[in-house]
Amino acid sequence: MKWIKKPLRKLALMGYVILTKILPLSKDVVVFESNVGRNYSGNVRAIYEYMIEQGLDKKYRFVWSIEDVKTKIPGRVSIVRRTRLKYLYYMSIAKVWVSDSRMPKWLVKREGVTYIQTWHGTPLKKLALDMDVLSMGGSTDVEKYRENFKKNSHTWDYLISQNPFSTETFRRCFDFHKDMLEIGYPRNDVLFKKNNAKDIDELKTRLKLPKDKKIILYAPTWRDDQFVAKSRYKFVSDMDYDVMRDALSDEYVMIVKYHYLVEDKVDWSKYKGFIYEFNQHADIADLYLVADMLITDYSSVMFDYSLLKRPLFFFAYDMENYKNNLRGFYFDFLATAPGPIAQDTKSLAEAIRNYKDEDWQDKYKAFSDKYNSCDDGHASKKVSELIEAKLNAK
Repeated sequence: MKWIKKPLRKLALMGYVILTKILPLSKDVVVFESNVGRNYSGNVRAIYEYMIEQGLDKKYRFVWSIEDVKTKIPGRVSIVRRTRLKYLYYMSIAKVWVSDSRMPKWLVKREGVTYIQTWHGTPLKKLALDMDVLSMGGSTDVEKYRENFKKNSHTWDYLISQNPFSTETFRRCFDFHKDMLEIGYPRNDVLFKKNNAKDIDELKTRLKLPKDKKIILYAPTWRDDQFVAKSRYKFVSDMDYDVMRDALSDEYVMIVKYHYLVEDKVDWSKYKGFIYEFNQHADIADLYLVADMLITDYSSVMFDYSLLKRPLFFFAYDMENYKNNLRGFYFDFLATAPGPIAQDTKSLAEAIRNYKDEDWQDKYKAFSDKYNSCDDGHASKKVSELIEAKLNAK
């Protein structure tokens, strides 16, 4: 609540606590929030839009918590700015909370409230209580971070998992012992429904992407120690875009997609016609569908994109530093990756040029068998039914 001056902040919080004690829960109110209120995307968006498609916004009251209240959100919905007064009101009366990241630690979760935590990816890099070091946004107190995370995760009633590996990992690293929904990710439902020529062509038109060249999607994760402010990170990459353009522009264009925590201004004008920039507000599922291949590093996008069975490449220029000093990995990345790993741009471009599906068929199948076993295109429906059951429970 940094938007309120300190003397008023305590007063606002006191007022919020009072509301939670005197106002009855509204059995028809659901609050949705993605990426700590930064955008309208991901698992939470997919669940919400499924419920809108079913006409449930006419039966229940839906609220979106988001920083930019001018964001276009379909359906009958109240849009409120995160941590402001209307937000406090709705959080005090809502029967169901749906989020893919942590709520403010000062929120009071009342008895009778159901909190569905969708999370936002299968992990390669270590998370929460499993982290050995911390350098996020300048903070280095790993014990305090772990304790705060544990307090937050203990408010969750349901947690969505994409596969059995995530289920096992989440239970340990989040200290989560309530109901796990091992159903795949709602945000991936669209990869089953729109992976066809007609929908992909329409997406390319809407996104103003060329149709006469193949599309490379580059979607790296953020670096914990490269930040502009707390939880707001720089776009960091050692990729030489001149080399990529010179080697590939005859046949390819490239999308650069920022992680949702990245807030940076990069001048891409030099690469006009080759690089297309999409910031943290773009829906990455749309970009998956239009992309003929994906380049990432240690991001969970690898697990989602592999559902499409299209080529994966890994630009891991800082792998040793990331693994040993920033995060650490849950599994042997070199042995598991279902595509070429390059540590310099020239090698990456050559790997793209020389890629053959048959060279990676066995590793890709093993990867998919382990991490894609639960996604079936119906996760949003399953969560929607759970939300309805909780709203209608006596």
